[in-house]
Amino acid sequence: MVRELERLKIIIDLAHSSPAVVDDVLKIVTRPVVVSHTGVHGICKTKRNYSDEQMQRIAEKGGLICIGYWEGAVCDISPEGIVKSLRYAIDLVGEDHVALGSDFDGTTTTALDTSELSILTQKMMDHGFSDSEITKVMGGNSVRFLSSYLPK
Repeated sequence: MVRELERLKIIIDLAHSSPAVVDDVLKIVTRPVVVSHTGVHGICKTKRNYSDEQMQRIAEKGGLICIGYWEGAVCDISPEGIVKSLRYAIDLVGEDHVALGSDFDGTTTTALDTSELSILTQKMMDHGFSDSEITKVMGGNSVRFLSSYLPK
């Protein structure tokens, strides 16, 4: 299946995959993958979040890791908690591989909605994120990734 998805140039999203599936897919893929909504173990050790080592392997393959806003992703759903996860993820895998991954599907509870994303921007500024990091996390990386890997 992975080889066929790659042949068709379909982006593989590892969200909701087990750690074993992540490992298997990363052994096979030749194109970058995405985790559209997740968190990182180093901040929030839940079974839904992948290990830091897996996140690094995703980034090494050019992938994108999108940090969510709900408790199971960040453990602290306050803007401060979300920004703490973003900082950790950037420090772990680099600013080119981190984006927002809200998972606003109606089944998660978050402390903010899309109209309040400027709060995250302000908190990142307050915590010394560079302009480049903020630009990339707040949409730049997602646009670049999708522009590069969606079929043309």
